[in-house]
Amino acid sequence: MSFPDARQYAPATERNREPILNVLRQVLPPDGTVLEISSGTGEHAVFFAPRLAPRLWLPSDPNPQARASIAAWRQQIPAENLYPPIALDVRDPVWAVEQNPLPEELQGLNLNRNPIRAIVNINMIHISPWSATLGLMAGVSRLLPGGGILYLYGPYRQNGRHTAPSNAAFDQSLQMQNPDWGVRDLEAVVAAAAAEGLSFLKTWEMPANNFSVVFEKL
Repeated sequence: MSFPDARQYAPATERNREPILNVLRQVLPPDGTVLEISSGTGEHAVFFAPRLAPRLWLPSDPNPQARASIAAWRQQIPAENLYPPIALDVRDPVWAVEQNPLPEELQGLNLNRNPIRAIVNINMIHISPWSATLGLMAGVSRLLPGGGILYLYGPYRQNGRHTAPSNAAFDQSLQMQNPDWGVRDLEAVVAAAAAEGLSFLKTWEMPANNFSVVFEKL
């Protein structure tokens, strides 16, 4: 599917957005701002934001083409509680939303009134180097208050094994694209989170052999 503007389309979004929304409604704090890391096309952002009000939704991505897609989707399907996308690379030692004062392009966020209480990251950990996972956990630890929630979605190995043959094939295809990518061991992700003061809460089995994984900041 193509559009006459900057919008991009990811078929998986339509398949997984309702199950993800169901989990988010159970685990997100009732108010504050939700920072979405690696928002990609922006289709999740425009779907989740109005359905999770009064929470505010802040999309982000390091890729300027992705941010253009997010902005185009936001223009097409506006929501009062959906912020414009911001540039954010999880490997940066200080994220833009941590700076004081905020950079000029982020002045409208008003994070003092609506602080970031949750961070959502969908389908990034396996399509990025391990350093991105470590950067994510470090940034989440710096940013979230006690009781804040980190939500992850994607495929994981468990006990060193893939949970389905399709995931094994997917893992192989990822590593052929980039040897630093690949389906991660859930135990390694949990350990990386624990090293940054994040407590593993629960997993949910999701469509297409994916998992929702939730952590809480201690």
